[in-house]
Order: sequence, then C-alpha cells, then structure tokens
Amino acid sequence: MAIRTMVGGIGRRTLRGIEEFGYITVLLGESLYWLFAGKFRHQPVRVPAIFREIMMIGVAAVGIASMLCFAVGVMLAIQGIDTLKTYGAESKVVIGIALSVTREFSPLIVSILVAGRSGSAITARIGTMVEAQEVDALRVIGVNPVRYLAAPIFLAMLVAVPALTILGDFMGILGGAVYSAVELQMSFGVYFDRTLEALAIDDIRQGLIKSAIFAVIIAMVGLSNGFQVRGGAEGVGRATTRSVVLSITFIVLADMVFTYFLNT
Repeated sequence: MAIRTMVGGIGRRTLRGIEEFGYITVLLGESLYWLFAGKFRHQPVRVPAIFREIMMIGVAAVGIASMLCFAVGVMLAIQGIDTLKTYGAESKVVIGIALSVTREFSPLIVSILVAGRSGSAITARIGTMVEAQEVDALRVIGVNPVRYLAAPIFLAMLVAVPALTILGDFMGILGGAVYSAVELQMSFGVYFDRTLEALAIDDIRQGLIKSAIFAVIIAMVGLSNGFQVRGGAEGVGRATTRSVVLSITFIVLADMVFTYFLNT
C-alpha cells in the first residue's frame, strides 16, 4: 500500500511537471508571437512598457550587480594568487580571472541576482493582478494579457540580463586588477593588456549566450508562476518563493549543460 501511494505521488508530480512545462512553452510561444506579429494585427507590444521593464530589471540593478561582480573578481584573484604561489606563477592569475569571469561567473552571478530581485517581483506583480481579477478584466476589454504583460517583460529580460553580464565582465576583471595591483604590484595597464591577450571573442560570446538562456528561464518561470497563482495573498507568497527557487535551480542546471557543450 505504501509503495502504491509513493508511486501514485511520483506520477502526479510528474504529470504536474509536464503540464507546467507545456504551459511555459505555450507562454513563450505566445510572447514571441506578439513580439513579431503584434504590429501586423494592429496590436503591437508597447515600446514604453518594454523600456519601463528594462529600467526596473536592468538599470535599477546596475549598482548591486557591479558590486557583486567586483567582489567575485577580487575573490578569484585572492584564491588564484594563493594557489599559484606554490608554482611561482602568480602573474598567470590574470588569465584565470579573465576566462572565469567572462565564461562563467559574470552570467551566473548576474542571473541569480536578477532571478532573486526581478523574477520574484514579476511573479508577485502578476500574481497580485490575477488575484485582484485585473487579468480577467484585461480579457473582458479585449486586451490579451500575454501581449500586455508578458511580452514586454520577456523582451526586457533578454536585453537587460546580457547587458548586465557585459557590465559584470568589466567589473569582475576590474576587481581582479585592483587586488593584483595591491598584492603583485602589477599596474592596471599591464593587467588589462594581458587580459586582452588572454580573451577571445568566443569567451565573451559564451557568457552572452548563457545570459540570454538564463534570461528566458527567469522570465518564463516568473511569468508562469504569476499567471498560475491561486489562494489569495498566501498563494502569491508561495508562488514568489517557488519562482525564485525554480529559477535559480534551472539556471545552475542549464549552466552545467551549456558549459559542457560549449567547451567540448
């Protein structure tokens, strides 16, 4: 009996997962449809709404993203120099920082920050509108909620996260340069010259590809959890927490998968 109950629970959770994946896929398809076909149906996605979302997702996060990526650059320099001292190759830390920041740490840190900061806010906002029946009101007056709410957020996320990642690349490398200047007496000019020698376009491109994938994950998880809120204020809280946890989980898993394929 216990085994039957356990198997039944696993089956129900699997079906819910498949159903949610289907919902996210449809939501993504609808968002893309309205972004590309909206103007031909005389219902374009509003440009001011897109810029408003970019301001909230990207511009408002510039300060904290810069600080975190700078701190990561310093941390990598500390660990790298300490490790390479054993081999007398402390100056090689420049290469490790440049590749680690651009390929891995900048897109990952920025995406986790955006998931916690903006992904949760998106879920809470949409969920509150669902519970207040504002989304139903949009449908009644003939406004498609995906075009009006989801599409601007989706496009804004695709713009803001890669842009923050580029900023994070610079700040992470700058953090490494500052610590290297203190610890190794390496000038900024020498540090950045070696960084440019070590980096290739593919290293930066790899980080930007990852950041774009992470942006889609954050937007779709946040929106789907918001549109599926049930249970009043408590339901909004649960959906917000779930959105952040799922976003970060999927980001880390996607990072693992894309790191493997982009480096083999």
